[in-house]
Amino acid sequence: QVQLVESGGGLVQAGGSQRLSCAASGRTFGDYTMGWFRQAPGREREFVAAITSIGGRTYYADSVKGRSTISRDNAENTVYLQMNSLKPEDTAVYYCAWSYESEATARPMYDWWGQGTQVTVSS
Repeated sequence: QVQLVESGGGLVQAGGSQRLSCAASGRTFGDYTMGWFRQAPGREREFVAAITSIGGRTYYADSVKGRSTISRDNAENTVYLQMNSLKPEDTAVYYCAWSYESEATARPMYDWWGQGTQVTVSS
């Protein structure tokens, strides 16, 4: 019912910045949360950031807090993740996700997932 398409990934030098985008389409009405997760090879998918449709409340994992900003464009059902001061450990496939929960900061709470976009940070 909800389709998510990520873009903006690529190769970045350590200390650099990257801006990811996620466009949502389909039955994207009501109260929801959009978030970003990431998964490195051999690792579990982990929460990165989320933003709520009501109030635009934001949540961040400790690993990216202070370096990343999540934002939204409600008119286009688009969410962005601006990442600064990137580190090699930020290298992962980044997934956009959609939750019908009004606040969602954990993987089991999310209902729809994008295909992911690769972010590689070189040292």
